[in-house]
Amino acid sequence: MARRRGWGGSPPDNDEDASKRIVEAAVELIGMTGSAIGIADVAESLGVIRQTVYRYFPSADALMRAAAIASVDGFLDRLTVVVAGRTDPVDATVESVMFTLTEVRRTPHLGILLTGSYSDFQPDGVLSAEARVFGATMIRRFDVDWERYGYDDEALDDLVEYMLRTMQSFFVSPGDPPRQGDDLRRYLRRWMGSAIAAQPLSG
Repeated sequence: MARRRGWGGSPPDNDEDASKRIVEAAVELIGMTGSAIGIADVAESLGVIRQTVYRYFPSADALMRAAAIASVDGFLDRLTVVVAGRTDPVDATVESVMFTLTEVRRTPHLGILLTGSYSDFQPDGVLSAEARVFGATMIRRFDVDWERYGYDDEALDDLVEYMLRTMQSFFVSPGDPPRQGDDLRRYLRRWMGSAIAAQPLSG
């Protein structure tokens, strides 16, 4: 059996093109498998040796992080559909956390933005600069008039931190049995919802 030619017979034009194609291959593989992948998996899909991938990404974590960043827009587009028309901050926030927890469990390349590493949980990762930007972008997609509900930029930053810390708790200890579905929704509305609604209204 003839060995498949590397890069599908069409080598990249430059390093930028090579890096982009490696990331695209990683995103595609994760989408098909729904699980974490390794450097060897990506190399095989591209028909190249592992050293070629390592030239651009020194570790699987680095590649997964790049795949996560490349996938953020798609995630946010799906989230926007889920929270569309939800103008109440508690309603929108609870549903966004529900959706995010489900997506992160299903697609580890998104989870790396909230956990720091897909190979081992890093507690500080959930409050990394990337995670905070991710969270801030997320809540600004809501159809919520945040100013009306008393949230200025500082309060929104605090809300993002609170949401990330809440999700972190479910990553670290989902429970036995884990809360999910309507049970999780009721729990979030009762406790997280109460904190969000406690913000004094403006004016």
